[in-house]
Amino acid sequence: MTWKRNILLAGAVLLASGGLAQAEMVATTVNDLNVRAGPGPQYPAVGLATRGSTAVLDGCIEGSRWCRVDVNGMRGWVYADYLQVDRGGSPVIVEQHRAEIGVPVVTYESTASVVPVDPQPAPGDELLGPVGAVETITPPETVRTYIETNPGQTVQLGGDVVVGAEVPADVTFQSIPDYEYRYTRINDRPVLVDPGTRRIVYVYQ
Repeated sequence: MTWKRNILLAGAVLLASGGLAQAEMVATTVNDLNVRAGPGPQYPAVGLATRGSTAVLDGCIEGSRWCRVDVNGMRGWVYADYLQVDRGGSPVIVEQHRAEIGVPVVTYESTASVVPVDPQPAPGDELLGPVGAVETITPPETVRTYIETNPGQTVQLGGDVVVGAEVPADVTFQSIPDYEYRYTRINDRPVLVDPGTRRIVYVYQ
């Protein structure tokens, strides 16, 4: 029994407020998004959940957009803005309808060696959701070459850097010669942005 106890004490502990077993809540990812080891962008990604993936939703932290899910064999945390569930035959975004669909409340505890959770970035300092409809693009190689030879300063924002997320108004974009989209770096990741909608249209890996 000692080795089991040590394993439990070494990592983060998830506590559900619902008590005993309850029916699983199934959600669908509305875009590609990172599944993170903890409820915050400061935690490492454990993998990528592709758009349309089915996820079992354990619950979300009260007062936060972060939710614990099982998806594609991964267990971790994602933004509620990027999850949808079926409600009366119509898909609804989890973050916008948490009370109506009865999303369970969960908490997160970590050891002192883990960066403290900041589940709710300051207003205006985060990527905005829910994800809007964005046409998939394949940028030419010349665009990547231009970005690599003209690196700009990175901007640190809360939330996942995914296609469809809206970039805050105070973030400036760089023009790319003979190309309709603009470029910026968010959380050290180069992205292409539609200057009209300010939505991310491509994320360089």
